[in-house]
Amino acid sequence: MSKIMKIKSVSDYSRYLGHTAQHPLVSVIEYAEVSPIRHSLNNYSVYGIFFHDKADIDLAYGCGKYDYKSGTVICVAPGQIGGKEDNGEQVMLTGWALLFHPDLLHGTPLDKKIKHYSFFDYRVNEALHMTDEEHDIFVSLMQQIRNELQNKHDEFQNAIIVGYIELVLNFCQRFYNRQFATRTLENSDILMKFDNLLSDYYEEKIQLRRGLPTVQYCADKLCMSANYFGDLIKKATGDTASNYIHQYIIQRVKSVLAAGASITQAADELGFEYPQHLSRMFKKRVGITPSEFCESIRKK
Repeated sequence: MSKIMKIKSVSDYSRYLGHTAQHPLVSVIEYAEVSPIRHSLNNYSVYGIFFHDKADIDLAYGCGKYDYKSGTVICVAPGQIGGKEDNGEQVMLTGWALLFHPDLLHGTPLDKKIKHYSFFDYRVNEALHMTDEEHDIFVSLMQQIRNELQNKHDEFQNAIIVGYIELVLNFCQRFYNRQFATRTLENSDILMKFDNLLSDYYEEKIQLRRGLPTVQYCADKLCMSANYFGDLIKKATGDTASNYIHQYIIQRVKSVLAAGASITQAADELGFEYPQHLSRMFKKRVGITPSEFCESIRKK
């Protein structure tokens, strides 16, 4: 059984590396100052953002493994497991780690907003690969947070640190958008696979046992987390993955109705739980009811 270290506070991780955390809820670690370090497989109760300047490490995060190369950012949230089990090996690392406890965010706007940073739920093979310029921005922010932590604590310090953390998260979001945009060929390939997946779903009659196709189903089949898949589709099409699926379903509904099926028959054939669900989705997407659509077909 793997030995897992519980990171219940930022000082737990700092202590393991021989680093002294200067704040009970935030820790900024420059790996060059604590290397060499031993590996650890960690169960996090804190948020963590990790990146290395030079590294070639086979790390495990969540259910997958990742060949952690230079310039890669990995973000973890409370409840996640990541790292590499201690095998006695010591490694030299350069780069940074930012850890912060959820309690730091209580009473701040970021407390509610942080759940919208979907990259915390990306799989490890969906990590962010920084450009040199992006790397320099991250390093600058880490240094600024560390400098603030070295100041004497006052009534403004926590608000300033939370502001810096939000800035880091917003830059993560921007850099991920850049990564999506610069992988247009990959994105178009994913869209083609997405379309094929939806087509196969109905050709193989999967809807008869599973109901309507879901974002989670498609993401799993394409070996992605639902969040990463959703963000990629949104960037590639300007619409959500859920809407994309629903538009596809509506096209099939139209075809089935135009072929003479009743609304109940169409609902059964396409995987709707009830005919009313089909009617509701159709009216929302098309602007008219299925009955009105059938009537318009008959008039042609």
